[in-house]
Amino acid sequence: MSISLEPTAYLLVAAALLAVSGVPGLLLRRPALGQRCGAFIAVCASILGECAIAGLFTGSPAATWQIDWTLPFGPALLGADHLSALFLIPLFLVTGCASVYALAYWPAGRQRGAGQLSFFLGLFTSSMVMVVLARNGVLFLMSWEVMAITAYFLLTVEREGAEVQRVGIVYLFATHVGTMALFALFALLCGDTGSFVFPAPHSLPSTVPYAAIMIAAALFGFGGKAGIMPLHFWLPGAHANAPSHVSAIMSGIMLKMGVYGILRTLSFFVAVPAWVGWLVLALGASSALGGIAQASGQRDLKRLLACSSIENIGIVFIGIGLALVGMQIRSPFLTVCGLAGAFIHILNHGLFKSLLFMGSGAIIHGTGSREIDRMGGLARRMPATALLFFTGSIAICGLPPLNGFVGELFLYVGAFRDGITDPLPLPALIVPVLALVGGMAVITFVKLYGIVFLGSPRSDGAAAAHEAGRPMTGAMALLTIGCLTGGMAPPLLLGLVAPAIEQYGAVPAGLVAGIGSQVPLLPLAAVNVTLVSTALAVAWWYRVRLQRSPRAVGATWGCGYLAPTTRMQYTGSSFSELAVNQLGAIVAPLRRRPSIGGSTFPRDARFTYGVTETILDRVLTPAFHGAGQAFSYVRRLQHGHLHIYVLYIVATLFVLMLWVH
Repeated sequence: MSISLEPTAYLLVAAALLAVSGVPGLLLRRPALGQRCGAFIAVCASILGECAIAGLFTGSPAATWQIDWTLPFGPALLGADHLSALFLIPLFLVTGCASVYALAYWPAGRQRGAGQLSFFLGLFTSSMVMVVLARNGVLFLMSWEVMAITAYFLLTVEREGAEVQRVGIVYLFATHVGTMALFALFALLCGDTGSFVFPAPHSLPSTVPYAAIMIAAALFGFGGKAGIMPLHFWLPGAHANAPSHVSAIMSGIMLKMGVYGILRTLSFFVAVPAWVGWLVLALGASSALGGIAQASGQRDLKRLLACSSIENIGIVFIGIGLALVGMQIRSPFLTVCGLAGAFIHILNHGLFKSLLFMGSGAIIHGTGSREIDRMGGLARRMPATALLFFTGSIAICGLPPLNGFVGELFLYVGAFRDGITDPLPLPALIVPVLALVGGMAVITFVKLYGIVFLGSPRSDGAAAAHEAGRPMTGAMALLTIGCLTGGMAPPLLLGLVAPAIEQYGAVPAGLVAGIGSQVPLLPLAAVNVTLVSTALAVAWWYRVRLQRSPRAVGATWGCGYLAPTTRMQYTGSSFSELAVNQLGAIVAPLRRRPSIGGSTFPRDARFTYGVTETILDRVLTPAFHGAGQAFSYVRRLQHGHLHIYVLYIVATLFVLMLWVH
């Protein structure tokens, strides 16, 4: 096939460039030069990929490419459509930003394993591009496995730590159990269609044999990768222990590969069974509420952000569930609003969650700690990071004028409209869940930002904190501009996801535009622009005032105490204690209170507080320990005596002969 300048060709070249972007860091004798060359190649690949997506949106036809292989699994097809583009937009943007960010955060020559990290990061991002382009089940699984294995090497780059080794093993276990379900999915799909090539959209009836099993396998295998509850147990530890720019890609992009797999699988069917929409809606609601509940009790900065990813994936699943229910009850308004909310939130989450993880990396780089309660007063020492992190915090809480509110607005409008028009408005019950999740998110990120950036330093590391390097600040600033643009131009976000809504929901373009016009996007844009303009004007006026008048510099007000200390400040644990207590069954807090008494002058006592992972620590780990103890008795049969082994064989043959006769 001759080379043509069409979107699929551009995307394949971008994937190839990403795959080789880490090679200079391994081959060149000067590690710093190799890292800069790799970052340049990754940025070029990102620009090329975004140009290909722009061509797809402007009407350039995307060809289907075929790899000539000798494997007996049918033709290896690669293609791009608007559903693929939806996931590739944040992928290329965040990848380019992360490559630049790593120049200052994980510099070669000063950080161990920088060459390895760059190499596997290139393979990791390239494999995700191939996942969304694959149109053959076996090729999809190959790309999926490369993505899974490279993610393991990325998150265990600091493998000396026992905690890193533990989370790496948990991640490998979780991802390969999910992959086993995907093997079953594509084997059953091949059995029904006679080929591993993906069927055309909306071509399989839901009455085909094993359709329910295929859908269940997709929800299990892809849902585990997406981090949906209760399959999320690998996620907090993995994202917390990976390098921060890797965490940004894993949380902002890799989790969406699971969402993509579910959407692509469900798109094969003419109509999915009725129970699928309600199950996806229930999974989304439980994940959104459970994820933000776990985040509210965290003391580790990156674990908090990782748990909030579970919440945001839950919001995406709520949108998909509403859309599936809308398709079932033949409600185009609910379908379009559900898909628009889910698709817009996929784009937005890729921006603000990557921004926050990179911001956490800047904080860790400046203070040397991930523990929230040991920080404080960083806004004065890290003003640029404080401003950028503040923007991401507003966005993730779903508040105007940032982009996080736009996707949730579609979910609210769709659910409210269904509550008004439907005689039995069950989907409308999702509204109080979304409201509760939003309130918990505000509590969580007020705690995070207030404890980290405000007040006085609680440790020597916080007192000696320093601002991030320019590559880190520049990467975060670009993502911040994306968050602001999405908030001030909501119609732009709808325009980006409208082709995917038309394709996936089989909804005419005119109907999508008509329903979108009923959502107040233009008034929202006007309000958001006014808020941003007012904030900038107030900031400019305040700065001019400070320059014209002398400033009095002093310690943070000590609430009237004559000798205040930093120990008198709120900690993150005390700030969120009420919310954690109300959701104790989900958060599972672990408190060890001291025993004070028995003496006129009690001795020193210590109170400790922590949050456990309910599924991992209270279900899976005890189950595996129990299984290990049970099999320890069977292990006694392996004692190394050959004549006893021969006796086992003779006894087995004797029993089999008796069984036959």
